[in-house]
Amino acid sequence: MKIGPFFMDNIRLIVNEVVKKIKNSDNEMLESVRSEYFGKNGILTKILKSLSHYSIEDRKKIGFETNKAKAILESEIEKRKEDLKKALIVQKMEKEKLNCSSIFYFPFSKGSFHPIVQTMQDIVLAFKSLGFSVAEGPEIETDWYNFEALNIPKSHPVKDVQDTFYLDGMRSLLRTHTSPGQVRVMEKQDPPIKVIVPGRVYRNEASDASHSSTFHQIEGLRVDKNVTFLDLKVILTKFIHKFFCCGELDIRFRPSHFQFTEPSAEVDIQCFSCKGRGCKICKNSGWIEMLGCGMVHPNVLKCVNYDSELYTGYAFGIGVERIAMLRYKVDDIRLFYENDLRFLKQF
Repeated sequence: MKIGPFFMDNIRLIVNEVVKKIKNSDNEMLESVRSEYFGKNGILTKILKSLSHYSIEDRKKIGFETNKAKAILESEIEKRKEDLKKALIVQKMEKEKLNCSSIFYFPFSKGSFHPIVQTMQDIVLAFKSLGFSVAEGPEIETDWYNFEALNIPKSHPVKDVQDTFYLDGMRSLLRTHTSPGQVRVMEKQDPPIKVIVPGRVYRNEASDASHSSTFHQIEGLRVDKNVTFLDLKVILTKFIHKFFCCGELDIRFRPSHFQFTEPSAEVDIQCFSCKGRGCKICKNSGWIEMLGCGMVHPNVLKCVNYDSELYTGYAFGIGVERIAMLRYKVDDIRLFYENDLRFLKQF
């Protein structure tokens, strides 16, 4: 038997018609289509059974077209089944959707940042606006970074175990300040440097209204050619006026001593409560101590292989808890760490 072109066209016509039918079928109709075309007496099955009546050349053509049609239709049936399944799930979800509007629930209040975290973030933002970048350092330090690289010799009192938490047989320690961060920054890059290092620090101190064994600091550092103490005064004045939103606060620098800066100073601000007249907050002095600062000691620069004849720098350290206590008028540092929601909800 010889096949004509109409035979092949007929198979293609079957495919086009059945595909349209499948797209509008439900599951029951899909099974009916499958039986009608692929079943024991299905149309495509009969065509394949009749191949023995044709020549070898025509068998190949008919078999190829029929199997191709069969594959297309089976694929379309599976796609339609998957679409029906998804539609059923959507329909079920819509029907079983839970209306929560009438269900009683406990009205939890919105959370907020801890006052110490908020204060630290605001200090960081203020210094970022003044051109400082932010770096971090590890809380577990070595003696070298925490002391010796900062011009603090082995015999210095602050290295006593009464002041420092030592670990691993005194091979490491919990950092007592964030100043090691400045050494790590200088080790990694050449000047110019303008960076702050915020973080948690630890000291072996008894807890009282103004002291805690765990607290937070922000170390500031700038190193470049021709950096002077005047630059330090200008940047700290800008920070204080910016942070406290008051450009009229008087600021004073008092001589002090820190091993890693020379000369060194303590920075006080005019009491914003009494405006310098004297009150309980400023202990009737008219001034409130803010932070310590100074010019980076040449020995510190030499430890990181900086040319102390070419470069100078300034550094400062801010106690975050002290700033928070001033900002929120809190008179006991322990309140920040007692986790009393009655206190924390005020901020």
